[in-house]
Amino acid sequence: MTVEKVDATLADFGAHFDRLFASPAAAADGKVKLLLFLADREPGSSLTWCPDCNVAEPVIYERLEEAMRGKDAVLLRAYVGDKPTWRDPAHPWRVDLRFELKGVPTLIRWEGGAAAARLGDEEAQLKDKVDALLVAGGN
Repeated sequence: MTVEKVDATLADFGAHFDRLFASPAAAADGKVKLLLFLADREPGSSLTWCPDCNVAEPVIYERLEEAMRGKDAVLLRAYVGDKPTWRDPAHPWRVDLRFELKGVPTLIRWEGGAAAARLGDEEAQLKDKVDALLVAGGN
């Protein structure tokens, strides 16, 4: 199993997304494609400003390791910014029709150029829900 983890901010997300999810090469690579939208980490800490992210993140990584055995995957971790940036109703990922984020964390399984499955902040820490999202689809 190979899970390629790539971190992105608002500033560089577009380039990472295009290369890993939207390019013809990405469409043909056979990898399971996952997006994980998270709050930014607190300075000098491994924790984010978002308590739900801090609970869900280790669950997602644990389940990802198990579910992707024998598969290749890419996980694009997209950091939404600090709390004031995220709270702005015009935040780019809140208004982007591809993502329509309502909260963080949000885990999305991307297939065929669109979100095929999604877990929002109220479900992203539930092992059974994460497992179902990870094994969904044809991969």
